[in-house]
Amino acid sequence: MGQRDMATHPLSRRDCLAYLAALSLAAPAQALSGLAEAKTSARLDAEQSRLFRLWFAAIVRQQVAQGPSARWQHRDCAGLVRFAVFETLRSHDAAWKRASGFHSQNLPPEIYLTAAQQALRNQWQVSDGGNSAYVSAVDLIGRNSVALGKSRQVAQSGDLLFFDQGDHQHVMVWLGEWIVYHTGTSSSNDNGLRAVKPQDILKWADTRWRITPNNPNFRGFYRLALLSR
Repeated sequence: MGQRDMATHPLSRRDCLAYLAALSLAAPAQALSGLAEAKTSARLDAEQSRLFRLWFAAIVRQQVAQGPSARWQHRDCAGLVRFAVFETLRSHDAAWKRASGFHSQNLPPEIYLTAAQQALRNQWQVSDGGNSAYVSAVDLIGRNSVALGKSRQVAQSGDLLFFDQGDHQHVMVWLGEWIVYHTGTSSSNDNGLRAVKPQDILKWADTRWRITPNNPNFRGFYRLALLSR
């Protein structure tokens, strides 16, 4: 799919840069968010993280394939991530699969989670220091994710891309062969979801969206702090 308008969450540039200043792209190990520090005991272990990525990617792909789920509210770029995390950290029984449009697809094994781990789906850390079921694009990156750098070699399926366009910020989902995002707007004939191949985004006329190390608007790849790897 080609380049389309990018409606994003407006936030003051000063506030955005204040968040990002706390994240060192040169030292990803120091970029653990407040969620990672406060919820260390609830973080998913290596195997849970692997299965999380598989489910997360499947749910994101399903939104593109059949359109947004009726359960997905607040449809925008960060909303796609919130929805996919929420749906990943829940039981995927037969009723859920039917309601989600998963029928004969080969799905990943179930993730066995503790109650505390399941609760992470509604415990995003927000700017006032509390937890919320809602999180903005900036808080999603600045308070709930780990900075990885700008090289595609560091990214795994299910990681996030973050763009700072001055007064607007935007999050995309990295699926390896595809990048998926929501434009932030929708209509009766356009659900706002887009999927683009990484090599195609490099051809966009608007160079602010190019995922290259020398693009100052591309802040890099980020990993959800609830994952251990």
